[in-house]
Amino acid sequence: MLILGVVFLSIWQVLLACSLIILLIIVSYFFKLNLIKVIVIASFRTVLQLSLIGLVLAWIFAREQWYEVLAILTVMTLVACFSAKDRVKKPYKGLLFDTLIAIGVSGWAVALFGVVVVLQDSTWYRPQLIIPILGLILGNALTGVSLSMSQLVESLHKERGQIEAMLSLSATPFEACRELIIRAIHQGLMPTINSMMVVGLVSLPGMMTGQILAGADPQQAVRYQIVTMFLIATGSTMGCMMACLLVYRRFFDKSWRFVIPK
Repeated sequence: MLILGVVFLSIWQVLLACSLIILLIIVSYFFKLNLIKVIVIASFRTVLQLSLIGLVLAWIFAREQWYEVLAILTVMTLVACFSAKDRVKKPYKGLLFDTLIAIGVSGWAVALFGVVVVLQDSTWYRPQLIIPILGLILGNALTGVSLSMSQLVESLHKERGQIEAMLSLSATPFEACRELIIRAIHQGLMPTINSMMVVGLVSLPGMMTGQILAGADPQQAVRYQIVTMFLIATGSTMGCMMACLLVYRRFFDKSWRFVIPK
């Protein structure tokens, strides 16, 4: 339904979109993709999780209490950290702490900078701003951090002989791992960089699309998208760098000897 230039969705329109999942199930059945269970579970979780968060956000937006906003931001950060940790193929003791520092510090620092400095809102806990911005940053940071950590951990296991050889030639742990760290950071940033290269030409990002569908001025939607893209890129870069620096230190003891963390 279109009212004053704003598109309002009825529950029947949402159900009509949900019916497309049936098509995915049919395709999976005929091509024997073995994805029916995954599709059903993912679809159910999408509806349930978004419906619940919609109710929670409506309540929080109406109250604007800093401690409630802080609580939901903390939950978002913890979920992102656990998700990133679970994607690392060779986990080690302290992995959760490393992901928490890398994603949490980078995500919160960039999000607060975006709200307070860029958007110039001194009320940092305004839920309409800080929650969606931090969510965008965390969502992209967890992908980048998990990719970087997986790449670096695997490389450190694989290149143990070369690293020990460089250490025997008086190289420091960082010097011995420098190239591996750089490759891991590149790996983690590729999704964000690829997205930035084609934004506006191949795809219209979700935030911009949502604003336009809601009737916002396209120019304002573009400006907000530019801001969020740069915040996302910065958060992902900081997160990947911090994650790699934390990971490589786990593979060396106080005497600079290479060890495999358990």
